[in-house]
Amino acid sequence: MSSITPIRDPKTDHLISPENSALILIDYQPLQVNSVKSMDHEELVRNIVNVAKLAKGFNIPTILTTVNVESGINKPTIGHLKAVLPDVREIDRTTVNSWEDKEFQDAVKALGKKKLVICALWTEVCLSFPALDLLKEGYEVYTIVDAVGGTSNIAHETALRRMEQAGIQLSSVTQYACELQRDWNRLETKPVFFNALMDNGSFFVETLRW
Repeated sequence: MSSITPIRDPKTDHLISPENSALILIDYQPLQVNSVKSMDHEELVRNIVNVAKLAKGFNIPTILTTVNVESGINKPTIGHLKAVLPDVREIDRTTVNSWEDKEFQDAVKALGKKKLVICALWTEVCLSFPALDLLKEGYEVYTIVDAVGGTSNIAHETALRRMEQAGIQLSSVTQYACELQRDWNRLETKPVFFNALMDNGSFFVETLRW
């Protein structure tokens, strides 16, 4: 076996690492999930749950936000996702664009992270607007394309194109997992990796209940 390569400084690494990044999850609520038309709902939920498992397992700070729960218009975060992040407080807001909410802004700034991975429903609204604003604020912004969804295929794909053209970097669940793990000699996080990506067979054994 070859010798272990020294780990690059995880805080200054140009790739995403647990030490230099944070995760932002926006509006994974029943109404939004059920209105997504760009991908299968079960796959969407499975993928965002796996993203949350990775963030938790790699100790990545996470922000979770909802819209219009306190007003009674909408319901909280779906149970599958909240079960992975029971200790993450939901920031509820009324703004369409999360970045226009002061509590959200303060929470993002308090993270002290340069690289932000942001996932939201819908792609064309609650993902693209804050992502574009975060980019303008000087953050390096990423999104995970197979863990987000839009109200139609064309709305989803057009939003991704707009964001990519602006400088937001696109990733996938598998790429995110491998970018965090990086080396199989990092034994303490191997179970996190495999739990998130390989243990999907019994995820939806019953009808989904958001």
